[in-house]
Amino acid sequence: MASNFNDRSDTSSQGIINIVASGTKIVGKVTVESDFRLDGEVEGDIIGRSKVVIGESGNLKGSLTCTNAEIIGKVKGNVKATDSLTLRSTAELTGDVKIKSLIVEPDAIFNGTCSMRDEHVTKTPDPAPAVKNVK
Repeated sequence: MASNFNDRSDTSSQGIINIVASGTKIVGKVTVESDFRLDGEVEGDIIGRSKVVIGESGNLKGSLTCTNAEIIGKVKGNVKATDSLTLRSTAELTGDVKIKSLIVEPDAIFNGTCSMRDEHVTKTPDPAPAVKNVK
């Protein structure tokens, strides 16, 4: 099938992955629409609309916001994933996370707090106020 450069269809459905190779350093905010893999270093925030992988040689010093995150390398910053966060056995994460689901392999390092939202849990209503007898 021939590729058409004028085709503006969704890149994530085409399997396009943005890669920052080992030995590459980016300073500043990174915004990506399709899957993203970091094997180099980023000093700044990463905002992705799809899956973000921090590879074994990857090092992020900043926050990460995405749909799904997989950390194999190092992250020093907060992580917000609207779906899942996976910490592989070589992962080192220092920061707070807000996620829907969390997978942690043995030997992964996580120093921070974890907040998981559960849309299926209903809030318990506040109790009715006490009634006073007035004379």
